[in-house]
Order: sequence, then C-alpha cells, then structure tokens
Amino acid sequence: MNYLYHILIMICIYATLAQSLNLVVGYGGMLSLSHAAFYGLGAYIASLLMMQAHWPFLLSFVTSVIAVGMLAWLVSIPAIRLHGDFFVLATLGFQVIVFSTLYNWVDVTRGPYGISGVPRPSLFGFSVSSPLGFLVLTFVAALICCGVLWLLLSSPYGRTLQAVREDEIAAASLGKDVNAFKRSAFAWAGAIAAVPGVLFATYSSYIDPTSFELEESIFILCILIIGGAGNFRGPVIGAVVLVLLPEALRFLHIPDSIAANLRQILYGLALIFMMRFRPQGIAGKYAFD
Repeated sequence: MNYLYHILIMICIYATLAQSLNLVVGYGGMLSLSHAAFYGLGAYIASLLMMQAHWPFLLSFVTSVIAVGMLAWLVSIPAIRLHGDFFVLATLGFQVIVFSTLYNWVDVTRGPYGISGVPRPSLFGFSVSSPLGFLVLTFVAALICCGVLWLLLSSPYGRTLQAVREDEIAAASLGKDVNAFKRSAFAWAGAIAAVPGVLFATYSSYIDPTSFELEESIFILCILIIGGAGNFRGPVIGAVVLVLLPEALRFLHIPDSIAANLRQILYGLALIFMMRFRPQGIAGKYAFD
C-alpha cells in the first residue's frame, strides 16, 4: 500500500504544479520554462526556515509561499516586456540562475550535497509522518490550490486574462492593463508552485538542486501539453498519465539503466504524437503552436 500511496502523492504534487503552470500558459498564453525554479525555491525556503531558524511548519509554509509569489512578481516585471521566443528565453534564464544558485551557494543550500533531515510537517500538534497522512495532506493542499485557481479563473479576472491571451491589443483597447494581469498571473502561479515544493521537501526529507533543474520544468510543461491547457481537467489527466507511465516499466523487469533512458524516449514519443495529432492535448482547449 505504501507504494500506491507514494504514486498518489506524486500525482497530487505534479497535478498542483501543472495547474499552477496552466494559469500562465493555458490561460495567460505565456510559455514559461521556469516553473521548477519556483517549485525548488518553495522547497528550499521552507526547509531552511524549519532547520536553521527553527520555525514551525505552518509559518515556514506560509512564508515560503508568499516569498516565492513576490519573487515571481519581481521576475515578471522585466520578463513580460518580452514576447514569444524572447519571453521563453527570459524564463529559461531565470531557471538557470536559480539552479546555479542552489548548486553553488554551498554555505546556505549545501550545494550538490543537498539538505537532508528536513522535518516532517506538524499541524495543530499532529505530526504527519505516515504515507497515508502525507497523501491526505497533499490531496487537501491540491484541492485548496485548485479551489483558489477556480475562484480566480471563474471571476472577471480570469475572463480578462483569457482575453489578454487571445488578443492583447483588443484587451488594451478596452482599458485593461495587460501587463498588470500578466504580472499577477505569474505571481499567483509562482506562489502556488511553492506549495508542492514545501510538501515534496517534507515528504522526501531530502532535497538537492537536481530535483529542480531545467529537465523538471520541461517535465511539468509536458504534463500540461499532454493533458491539455486551458481547463481544469487537462493538468490532472496529464499528471496521472506521466506519473504512471514510467511506473509501468517496473512491471516489465527492465534493468534500471535501460528503463531510465526508455522513460525519456516514451515522453518524447508521447509529445510528438500529441503535437502531431492533438496539439490541444487530451482534454485541453488551448492548442500549442
């Protein structure tokens, strides 16, 4: 059962990450390659606060989410002035900066050695240490994050954001501050991405920079592309498919050295198939082009 709980926990974590990226990509029309950076910053900030400052879990959690959201907003100020491929390169640059900082700032992040012994979360006097407890915690956190996104996107804010995605000039002609909407979407997405970052750190009790590198950002984007962007079903479906896909290889008795490479091949084939035959994804409304 613990193995099943682990799979479900990872589905909840990646579904939350993909839902937050969906706000920027699917609803805002801004293709970002920096989501793993916000995911990792959430994990590192909360871990350092709990271990170095001895803050309780809940305070560290809230501080981490707010700090990452504010940082995402600051990053968006120069980034959204760019469009198309240049915006993608700007987010890629931020991803590289964050990874290099986590990897080389050894005095604070312990660099490539990572941070071990991250405390388990404790809420209202109850310690969450069992896999079932973590599953309940991650599931509730995913529901809350999805609820926040639902409230945002079902409001006039969400409709305006989609209008900005479809036609920035038309939205601006109606008096909408296009850049303000883009900045706020980027900030919300970064803050929500920090939530699974904190949960992942406390669940695994160990984090290192390789868990938050560019490949992870691409994987989160793959979840969104395959599941589909522009609605709430797509990211969840994509998370289920891409988390379960490599796990199926375990039952084929393939050596680990081969299975790791085969997993990347399967991801690539799935992306090629989707972009060729269904660019909007399994359940998406927004086609990538």
